[in-house]
Amino acid sequence: MRHLETDLEELRESYTSGKTKEASWRKSQLNALLTLLKEKEKDIFNALEQDLGKHYAEAYRDESKYFDDEVGTLTKSVNLALSSLKDWMSIKTAKLPLPAFPSTAKVFPEPFGVVLIFSSWNFPFGLSLEPLIGAVAAGNAVVLKPSELAPASSSLLATTISTYLDKKAVKVIEGGPAVGEQLLGYKWDKIFFTGSSRVARIVMTAAVKHLTPVTLELGGKCPAIFDSFSSSWDKGTAIKRLLGGKFGTCSGQACIGIDYILVEEGYAPTLVELLKNMTVKMFGENPRETKSMASIINKQHFSRLKNLLDDPSVKSCIVHGGGMDEHNLFIEPTILMNPPLEASIMTDEIFGPLLPIITLKKIEDSIGFINSRPKPLAIYAFTRNETLQKRIVSETSSGSVNFNDAVIQYAADTVPFGGVGESGFGRYHGKFSFDAFTHEKGIVYRSMITEFWFRFPPWDDNKLALTKKAYSFDYFGFLLVLLGLKK
Repeated sequence: MRHLETDLEELRESYTSGKTKEASWRKSQLNALLTLLKEKEKDIFNALEQDLGKHYAEAYRDESKYFDDEVGTLTKSVNLALSSLKDWMSIKTAKLPLPAFPSTAKVFPEPFGVVLIFSSWNFPFGLSLEPLIGAVAAGNAVVLKPSELAPASSSLLATTISTYLDKKAVKVIEGGPAVGEQLLGYKWDKIFFTGSSRVARIVMTAAVKHLTPVTLELGGKCPAIFDSFSSSWDKGTAIKRLLGGKFGTCSGQACIGIDYILVEEGYAPTLVELLKNMTVKMFGENPRETKSMASIINKQHFSRLKNLLDDPSVKSCIVHGGGMDEHNLFIEPTILMNPPLEASIMTDEIFGPLLPIITLKKIEDSIGFINSRPKPLAIYAFTRNETLQKRIVSETSSGSVNFNDAVIQYAADTVPFGGVGESGFGRYHGKFSFDAFTHEKGIVYRSMITEFWFRFPPWDDNKLALTKKAYSFDYFGFLLVLLGLKK
């Protein structure tokens, strides 16, 4: 077992020395990350292929860095942090009411201190380095604990980060649940966790001991509402985006991936045919041979997904796919029609390439259906109906809402990414990542020239009247009371 005490002591010394707070140190670490991503791009692709069977194009969708899963998004995030760091670090002036004159106030962004980041296996680089960018930009010393379920990626993170970054202030600690449990036994200034709700409860329980602030990035069953489209272009575009947000995102092993579809029962046959045809076009007749989809992470998760389908009441609902290759940990895109709502496939987060379709009398009934279940990380709605769009925004609660596309909110720097309720709490990406690892300290400078005598005892009715006028910003009334013209 690694001597964690020595590591943590070195991290604390680095932080208390003040070097991580310096803009020069923050920039140097961000530039080091940029160099790492550039120089180790091929190694990252190899690790993702080894752990998850991801095609290079999925790891780095080279037609646009904006829509990339891992490397491109990270490159974009580092560049944003570098170009914005001066502004993010700057002390902001805060307004004070006139009764406080002559006084000034400022908001000072300071790092939390020594922080712990737990990342997940499905996007092992994106979910490790995205919060790390925010933590380093904010001036913290950091421990990153990658998931042991993606061993090639974890090993690459450990070796490269210790080589490229300041290893006295940024450390990668590898290991399984025992190491995670050991880490949680120490006092941290902030814990950032990405993973399952089951482990999140363990993290929260450990954080309580030291009242450590926590960000939880979880998941849940993200629904896709699919309205009826008349335009062939709209149909094709919507179906392609929907399938990309399900099977094309780590084979559905993504917290923001589409979990199930809600559609009007009259439009369901049309939707099924559209899905079948586009699935073959996008992923081929034999998706494993085309290598257009990632594999399942391990045998345990493969068995979990297989058990979902082995339920006789669920298996009978398969309308497309269902093929499994246990040796290669591959499950082909599988579409199901109206599996029982009480079945595990409709109560548990699927996290795999199984796509149930649930039919409703009216598309508007989707709002009640969603509200009857735990709050999801995201709601996707494919519709041109502006009234329905407004109702979804105002009548449902979720981490985010995305109209007519899927998953792209993950790459948007200006939109906070995070959950609500059982899908987590806290937010990051862009400036929000910096804020996640920053304490905003209020500072007030008070002049010694003037004093408001009425705020001190002994008390009387006149002081009470003056205080009331001051708190309500009734300056004219305050003057009248002060001059004795009003009681």
